[in-house]
Order: sequence, then C-alpha cells, then structure tokens
Amino acid sequence: MTQLKLTYFDFHGGRAEPARLAMHIGGIAFEDHRFAFPEFAEVRKNTPFGQVPTLMVDGVQVTQCDAINRYVGKLAGLYPTDAYQALLCDEVMYVVEEASVKLGPTFRMTGEEQKEARLALVNGSIPVYLAWLQGQLLAHGGEYFADNRLTVADLKVFVDVRGLNSGRLDHVPTNLVEKVAPALNAHMQRIAQMPAVVAYYAKFDVK
Repeated sequence: MTQLKLTYFDFHGGRAEPARLAMHIGGIAFEDHRFAFPEFAEVRKNTPFGQVPTLMVDGVQVTQCDAINRYVGKLAGLYPTDAYQALLCDEVMYVVEEASVKLGPTFRMTGEEQKEARLALVNGSIPVYLAWLQGQLLAHGGEYFADNRLTVADLKVFVDVRGLNSGRLDHVPTNLVEKVAPALNAHMQRIAQMPAVVAYYAKFDVK
C-alpha cells in the first residue's frame, strides 16, 4: 500500500483541506500531519519552496496543492477519467487558486493596510471570480462542476466558499457569496450535508 503523509497547518480550511476531504471520502489511508502556525518557520525549511501543503508519497515529497488534489482525487475516484471533464475540473481548481493567490498577501497585513487591501478585493476581483464560478456551475447542471458528479473541483470550491462565509476573514462580509453567487452558497451547503463530509468534520467536533 502506498504510504501518504499530507503536511499542512492545523486548521479546517486552506490549500490542503480539499485533499484531506478527498482522501477521507475515498477511504484513502494517510497521515494527516498538522502543525501550529508558530512551527511553520521550522517546517518550511524542509519544503521545496518554503510552502505547504506537501504530500509524501512513499517517502518522496511532492508540492503544489492542485497537483496533490488531482493525484488524491484519482486515488479516491473523485477526478474525471474523461479528458474534457478533467479539463473542466482543472479549470475550476485553477480559478479558485488564482483567487486565493490574490488574497494571500493580506494575511501578512494588519490594521488599515489589511482593511484597504481586503475591501479592494471584496469590491473588485472576488465578485468576478465568484460570478464566473457560479456561471460554470449552472452551465453544467447546477449540482457539480464537472463529470455530473462530485470531484475535487467541488471540494476546492466548497472549502473556498466555506472560508469566505466563516467570519474568520476580517473585512470580508460573511454574506458576500450569498449576495454575489447564491448558487455557490447552495452548492457549499449541499456538500456540507454529504454524510462523508459530515462524518469528517464530526471527528474534529467542527460545526
């Protein structure tokens, strides 16, 4: 059996959460290595670009979250085998990642600087990304983003929308997604109610 070890921050969100969910849903055994934020300075010394998540596959370290998502998605049966459907799946994941890259620098800001930067995103690029994602969802039936079934693209959007709604992002209104892209909010709620997802978060006593 392939030995898998996923390394990421100890919180329920971010770039590793789709892979964690995929492996849980697919019944894929893995070591869920979580670390606290103060430990990152030490952890990053042993990663290729000073970044996480990383995935150890039989002792070989792999980086880049969407490469990891595709790999574990294939293991878990949550990635399309059809080339075109795989393209649609990848497209959605890359768009979510692009939005995350724009938000990322604001986590290193504080005070007015952070407020101005996040409000610029709330009033600029975030609604553009959300509207596009909603359009893709509706164009493919309104339930899933690709392959007419759950894929890692759905899990990536689920984690992103859940984060935007969480209230943990200062200066990002918790009703932003509902206002801009209500179909994405409904999608997030459907994924959250899946028995395997409910069971995953119940392990951590997360509501």
